Amino acid sequence: MAGAAVIASVAVPAGSGSAAREDTGEVGQVAIFYYPWYSTPRRDGSWAHWYVRREGEALLSTRFFPARGLYSSSDPNVVDAQMREIAATGIDTVIVSWWGTGSPEAERLPLVLDAARRSGLLVAVHIEPYPGRTPASTATDIESLAASGIHDFYVYAADTDPPSAWAAALSGLQGVRVFGQTTYVGRAKAAGFAGLYSYDVGTWNGSTFGRLCTEAHAAGLLCAPSVGPGYDARLATGDQLVRGRSDGMRYDRMWRWALRAKADLVTITSYNEWQEGTQIEPARSRAGRPAYDGAWGREGSGAQRAYLDATARWAARVHGRATQ
Repeated sequence: MAGAAVIASVAVPAGSGSAAREDTGEVGQVAIFYYPWYSTPRRDGSWAHWYVRREGEALLSTRFFPARGLYSSSDPNVVDAQMREIAATGIDTVIVSWWGTGSPEAERLPLVLDAARRSGLLVAVHIEPYPGRTPASTATDIESLAASGIHDFYVYAADTDPPSAWAAALSGLQGVRVFGQTTYVGRAKAAGFAGLYSYDVGTWNGSTFGRLCTEAHAAGLLCAPSVGPGYDARLATGDQLVRGRSDGMRYDRMWRWALRAKADLVTITSYNEWQEGTQIEPARSRAGRPAYDGAWGREGSGAQRAYLDATARWAARVHGRATQ
């Protein structure tokens, strides 16, 4: 692996989600996107996010198969095990997908919070484009969720609303950091975001991280580019864009780009978005689906945790515990 610069962390300001970036010379942080949206008939009464219907037939929507089986995200034993697994890699923060008040993801957030805290993890919230979401409703959501001790928020598809609307809505927030999913630094600055992140590991391969972070830092913004192992949503959505995993090389390459870019945080897409094929949660061979065989030369049961183990190596570099 090529040498990488140490990532600088950022002092969290007492107020405002748009305070300027401040290099402290400390080590950086790693965060991972997490989805609490899986349901099973046995536990929840129906399937959610595991199957899609094609011509009236239910088809498994992922090209991989979880090592722990098709699980329910409302099962505390599953969530506890996942949080312990994430914490063991050295990841600092779990960014939990959230689809608005009353959604299954919102109902399950307390379960994730409790399990994450038992494992020593911080929790951030990924505010998704739920029906009727506006900058004003997002600000209200953030105020409410911050009462649970959550300080970092990530707003997906931030470019769907004008920067002026975001700036007006976010201006009154105190004690939180809000990141916008955009690659337009000027828009992020005008919107009043504290920083930006890319999330999409299908479109962005990492080669633009240097430019993105340089521009973000010049504007006083935090840069939290997203790395991921690959992308394949053909079964779930029909999207024909595919980014092969290249036996782990794609994941390593994106990490190198993120560290060279002097990112303030490295965000990982994702722990368990199985339908888009970005997951690093352990997989096993089942129903004609492969595990992660070939990743870093590993095969069979030894390959199931290959991406978790690679994440641990990279997280150690971010935290200054490894130099190679």
